[in-house]
Amino acid sequence: MDPNIKLMFLDEHAIEGAARFGVSSKELIFLGGFQNFIYSYDRNDMKYILRFTASTHRTGEELAAEIEWIRYLSENGLAVSDSISSMNGSDFERIRGTHIDFYVTSFRYAPGRKIGYPECLGNPLLYEQCGRLTGRLHELSKRYKQKVKRHTWENNEYLLQAQKYIPEEYLPILLALDDLKRHLSSLRVTTDNFGLIHGDINVGNFMVDESGGITLFDFDECQYSWYVEDIAIQLYYLLYVFGEDSKVERKAQYELFMKHFERGYTEDGRQMPEGWKDQLRLFLRLREIIVVVGMHRSWDLSQPDGWTRDFLRDSRMRIIHGVSLIDEFQSS
Repeated sequence: MDPNIKLMFLDEHAIEGAARFGVSSKELIFLGGFQNFIYSYDRNDMKYILRFTASTHRTGEELAAEIEWIRYLSENGLAVSDSISSMNGSDFERIRGTHIDFYVTSFRYAPGRKIGYPECLGNPLLYEQCGRLTGRLHELSKRYKQKVKRHTWENNEYLLQAQKYIPEEYLPILLALDDLKRHLSSLRVTTDNFGLIHGDINVGNFMVDESGGITLFDFDECQYSWYVEDIAIQLYYLLYVFGEDSKVERKAQYELFMKHFERGYTEDGRQMPEGWKDQLRLFLRLREIIVVVGMHRSWDLSQPDGWTRDFLRDSRMRIIHGVSLIDEFQSS
């Protein structure tokens, strides 16, 4: 999150936003958030999320489109964290501020538990479930007729703000991004390979219940893009943790994910997106740029720890040279 936005979000915004959903501010538990301010609260023995979104981050129309998408998925049987209405019966409320406003939304808390690192690594059952979930989401997206439009991939906030946050000494990153965007713009667009995606499926954005079922949440990054981007994002976060001195482990992780994710995705006769294996490296490169932009925007990198320093060094080199995390694995 932009540090300036943090300074503009005041206690009175949280108090008023909570009241719009019938919640006392004393009931709120702050959970954090990278793009939004996220709280939890309890009501009638049920747990919920209260989310505050800066008006500089999303418009009211974009929020309406997000909630419409979530509701459609839920009504068609996908396990998602559904939204609930405010005391006024609205999907979201607008809290006026001095410089910017904040939109407030509330969602049911997803059941189950998070599977973090290192538990998510080397986990074939999880990857198969992720493939099954992603395949069903994309199948529903192909039939979806949205009334309110979300943005398309090239208008992703991180891409639009890359020049603002990437330091001048890393100008080659911006040049590499421009080249990648030109390449992506030339990709074929069909109803079978392009539609509304979640945009940020990773272990931080779903819960797993006792039966292994996944409930997906945080659709803040949903956008129109190639379906393969939803796959590349999941793969990226399962590979980036392995440094350059762990390439053997990275390759083993890549092969395990690919095998079991595809098995889940193609269940019930579903087909993988056209050309997805060839395009994976492009969208892995895109995700790496987005991650690096996000780190420069939100983190104090003046004195990074050893892991962060090494990660940024390796990421910058891959970005500048147009290399993805899997290039050498796919060519071997």
